[in-house]
Amino acid sequence: MAGTSGPVLPAATLLQLSQQGLREAAATQAPGERYALSHLAALRAAAAVLSCRAQSTGPSRGRPKSAWVLLAQVAPELLEWAQFFAAGARKRAAAEAGMAGVVTPREADDLLRDAQSFLSVVETTLQVRMAG
Repeated sequence: MAGTSGPVLPAATLLQLSQQGLREAAATQAPGERYALSHLAALRAAAAVLSCRAQSTGPSRGRPKSAWVLLAQVAPELLEWAQFFAAGARKRAAAEAGMAGVVTPREADDLLRDAQSFLSVVETTLQVRMAG
């Protein structure tokens, strides 16, 4: 893709990384870490969609856009998912920073299930089914 700043991983690789991240999240006991790993797995799934659908138009102007904003632009059918995960980005950052009590076990479990559902939707959207 001309005009990008580095190599773009193939969608299949990103989906495998997402799936691996969800397995790691499921095996993690710490709620903050489980939340962060789940959110990151969802971000990788979003990146898979972007790698397939985003068109480079050369250098962009203005502020960089988040993957969730870009996802909503290139895959409008995933708008609600993009908004949902965008809303959790600050909480993920706080959890990654090790802030205690930012995420409850229930929130971490819920996000893990949501990220698993999102990965399934992305696989369907991209017409890919990953093993495992």
